[in-house]
Amino acid sequence: MKSNNKNILLLLMLYTCVLPVKGQNVYTLDECIEAALQNNVRIKNADNDLKMAEHDKKEAFTKYFPTVSAVGSGFIANEPLVQMQMSPEAKMSMLKDGMVGGVSAALPLFTGGQIVNGNKLAKVGVEVKKLQKKQTDNEVRITVEKYFWQVVMLKEKLKTVSTVEKQLERLQYDVQSSVDAGVTTRNDLLQVQLKRNDILSGKIQLENSLSLSLSLLGQYIGAQSDSIDVAFSVSDELPQSPDELLCNHLEALERTNEYGLLKQNLKASQLQYKMAIGKNLPTIAIGGGYVYDNFIMGQDQSFWVGFATVSVPISGWWGGTHAIKKQKLSVCNAENTLQDNRDMLVIGMQNSWNNVNDAYRQIKIAHLSIEQSAENLRLNLDYYSAGTTTMSELLDAQTLYQQSRDKYVEAYTNYELKKREYLQATGR
Repeated sequence: MKSNNKNILLLLMLYTCVLPVKGQNVYTLDECIEAALQNNVRIKNADNDLKMAEHDKKEAFTKYFPTVSAVGSGFIANEPLVQMQMSPEAKMSMLKDGMVGGVSAALPLFTGGQIVNGNKLAKVGVEVKKLQKKQTDNEVRITVEKYFWQVVMLKEKLKTVSTVEKQLERLQYDVQSSVDAGVTTRNDLLQVQLKRNDILSGKIQLENSLSLSLSLLGQYIGAQSDSIDVAFSVSDELPQSPDELLCNHLEALERTNEYGLLKQNLKASQLQYKMAIGKNLPTIAIGGGYVYDNFIMGQDQSFWVGFATVSVPISGWWGGTHAIKKQKLSVCNAENTLQDNRDMLVIGMQNSWNNVNDAYRQIKIAHLSIEQSAENLRLNLDYYSAGTTTMSELLDAQTLYQQSRDKYVEAYTNYELKKREYLQATGR
């Protein structure tokens, strides 16, 4: 039995690597993220939103140019519209038929700043869409990481199950030999067989979960789920401490997309306030045009015209003053929101940092639990060989070992996610 126990202990520390099926594309985390940034629907829609904002900006710029229009009309009547009796013998008639046409152009000289501020507002719209696209990129990245680490965790748990299966297979062989020799009761053998059945049942559930996780990852990065695998193996060594990730949270504010959006929202409110004032100011424009007609005596005539217009919205101030005051209150709200959310963003960074540290502590605890559960299993194997412990206690020790490995994998993948969340929270 001692030699058999040594074999079991060797299997205890052995992790069988799950090799990818032939024809599968093996992705690293960076490759998964890159594929998602190219193929994910949310990224494509964010790109289109940015392009639409850029077209709005170009459209706003055209307001600086003169507005050119052309008009033309003609008519025909059964009697002249104008008839004059010049003398008893002479009669003159006009406007029985004819046509008129012309081209005019008008250039706004002053519109209360509406054109200037409208262009600035369109530029703010582009900046907002750029920041929102970065936010979408970050959300896609974190989602890819969640799917990726879920696959890694399930694969690692399957490795543990494979190791446990081999332990139980060897243990069952040894117990069967002891039963045949009359040294051990058949009850011990039945307990091992039941434990193997439980492990097999759990393995089936893990395989189904892994298949689903690969499908989700494949759909998100634009790949076939049955042709992908991930390239990562959780190390038994503790990962590096997160201390080097810590940064000044107040300084990190300017790097965050959320804070950038808050500032752009304030800028947009200020510009809308200026435009509300501009709508109630006079507008001045100049223009000119070319006109052709043949109304009088059917003779062709053409001429150039020039004009200047001044429009003063006198009655518009009755409602306009309220619109201006309303927009001013909107600016105050934007300022309040900026200050409040600024503080909340800093608090969120600190909370994210706390989560990173907590996750790292959980890894260290789980790592220590593996060492302790492995030693516990080794002792129970020796005790069982010496006949000083029961099979139930030995299988309990084996279960504790499996659970400790699973908790370590869960803590490891959770730590990687918390690091990504902290980096994004601080604009990195």
